Amino acid sequence: MSALYDLAVIGGGILGSAAACRAAEGGMRTIVIEQQTLGSGASGVNAGTLSLQIKRVRLMPYAIKGHELWEKAGERVGFHKTGGITLAFNQREADLLHERMALKREAGAPIELITPARVAELEPNLSRKVVAASWCAEDGYANASLSGAYYRTLLEAAGVDIRERTPVTAIDRSGSAFELATPAGPVRATRLLLACGAWLRSAGAMIGLDLPVRARVNTVSVTERGPALVGTVVGHATGLLTLKQKPNGSILIGGGWQGTGSPDEGRSSVDPATLLPNLRLAMFAVPGLDRFRVVRSWTGFEANVPDFFPLAGAAPGIDNAFLLGCVRGGYTIGPYIGALMGDLILGREPELPLFDPGRFATGASAAA
Repeated sequence: MSALYDLAVIGGGILGSAAACRAAEGGMRTIVIEQQTLGSGASGVNAGTLSLQIKRVRLMPYAIKGHELWEKAGERVGFHKTGGITLAFNQREADLLHERMALKREAGAPIELITPARVAELEPNLSRKVVAASWCAEDGYANASLSGAYYRTLLEAAGVDIRERTPVTAIDRSGSAFELATPAGPVRATRLLLACGAWLRSAGAMIGLDLPVRARVNTVSVTERGPALVGTVVGHATGLLTLKQKPNGSILIGGGWQGTGSPDEGRSSVDPATLLPNLRLAMFAVPGLDRFRVVRSWTGFEANVPDFFPLAGAAPGIDNAFLLGCVRGGYTIGPYIGALMGDLILGREPELPLFDPGRFATGASAAA
């Protein structure tokens, strides 16, 4: 008979790892099971942008708290606070910018509207076709590729067992425990947390849940190293651009443009039909970017549900099972909302409310 854990977490990204750390620190014997390696999914392949200007209003308190945790992690995650500028190039975009940033400022983000002249002072290499802009001094970025190594250190310090390259192929409820089938043998736990990103739907099906989880295939590109061009995080009012220059001179370009593929296929690909508009918008915003060559583009899955708010709470109708995923802006918010989930599993009242998965409970099984 395998050892009995207090909590088994399926998914070794930021969300699952943060929840596992909090649970273990609270005294639970915890294991994290990851089908690849820690931080190898969306947690490690995103652009690393930590901008409050691109977060949804309702999620702003979580983003601010998450941002503070990344700043505290500092050099271990390559954190840089550079400030960020969001640009509008016509009146429609300016109106959108003003409306959105006013709401985000009311939600607590230290955002201010600035003039095109101020943009030119802050970033002289940006386009002179700016009509309106906003500025947030707290914005910055971290190195997403360090996520796995960072959380490995935290998990080990908390005494969490880690099993990598270990897919879960089935979940059975046997008495008061869950039994997880894996190629390395069964894992038994009295509590279960599904935090496996774009694979949350298939994992939910293993315990009788029909979750309306969809996956986006976000594209990120990086250029060769070059001379200093921008010093802040640059975005666009539509949300279709994020851009930053790293200390080594390379420039990361994102914005949520879609590639092809699906989690069920197990892979995704860059789509030139969306990559090229992404790069054109970047070059319009930063004209000098045309002197840099793109050396690599890649994709990563981002899960969401129809209302685009997180799934974070108890699994509907299944005792001692929990769900955590579909967090827009999950890189920024992940460390904090993961800790909140750990508190919930420990029986504590989370500092901020979570997002009950029961709102999509029509296909949930009442028994497991």
